Amino acid sequence: MAKTNPGRFFEDYTLGQVIEHAVPRTVGAGERALYHALYPARHALYSSDEFARTSGLPQSPLDDLAAFHVVFGKTVPDVSLNAVANLGYAEGRWLKPVYAGDTLRSTSEVIGLKQNSNGKTGVVYVRTRGMNQRDEVVMEYVRWVMVRKRDVDAPAPETVVPELSKVIDPADLVIPDGLNFTGYDFAQAGEAHRWGDYEVGETIDHVDGVTLEEAEHMMATRLWQNTAKVHFDATFRPDGQRLIYGGHIISLARTLSFNGLANAQMIVGLNGGAHANPAFSGLTVKAWSEVLDKAETSAPGVGAIRLRLVATKGGEPFALKGEDGKYQPDVLLDLDYWVLMPM
Repeated sequence: MAKTNPGRFFEDYTLGQVIEHAVPRTVGAGERALYHALYPARHALYSSDEFARTSGLPQSPLDDLAAFHVVFGKTVPDVSLNAVANLGYAEGRWLKPVYAGDTLRSTSEVIGLKQNSNGKTGVVYVRTRGMNQRDEVVMEYVRWVMVRKRDVDAPAPETVVPELSKVIDPADLVIPDGLNFTGYDFAQAGEAHRWGDYEVGETIDHVDGVTLEEAEHMMATRLWQNTAKVHFDATFRPDGQRLIYGGHIISLARTLSFNGLANAQMIVGLNGGAHANPAFSGLTVKAWSEVLDKAETSAPGVGAIRLRLVATKGGEPFALKGEDGKYQPDVLLDLDYWVLMPM
């Protein structure tokens, strides 16, 4: 009897299937330090316990995307070990902050299946939830992945493509208990720009760039226990290159956005996202943002702002798609998300 795990192939998924992912992970204070070293993240709420306490939280939480990567990494052996590509995200919500000492685990439900016309691959849609040690859901999101078939002659399943919300209603965003920005220290945060200073339609060039390093990418992928072969095994792709984990690009772009959006503190919603083109070591990543919407919240001094975050291979800012509707070749990431900002 084979004891190793070859990963699931497209024909191994069934609609409604629930997968409990292995290896819970306890996160510590070192996780934050390593995350900040890799990217380097600078948002004040995630850098200082004292800043977090003056904002109504008991201590500085783990960066939202670091928590996302931990939850995401649990799912890889069961969802995307044999993936060709991670195609997109929707309906993501951060429901509770994650603190040092919390133990995270993940579970996913298959909510859609669609075999591709070539008969060699198919798209699997899953809704993933990350839970802490108290069985509280700390985040949830939908993603869809193109997965290889083991047997090209295996019959195609009935096509089911889930209807997903394109935008999370601001009323459905969850504000952490106690969050209060009425005493917000803009000097300590690094910029004076608040919620009222941003206008819908405004674009921001974040100016700075970071060159991707193979060693940093590999360290990050190991940290999140992401076992996808395309990220580790240089023999897995015909070109002999290891594909940079898409989450690495997301975190890097979010970090670059600090210059111009230093007060976009907590990520609370993920409306959609696409990894438009592959990334490899040696590329220099830059980023720009567009303000898509704004909303007030019930929390004191806290506003919600919807942003489009675009990472590029150092291309011209504000160029996204061509006349054919396809992403420009320099675009690596197109992410649509909600953040909380002082009013």
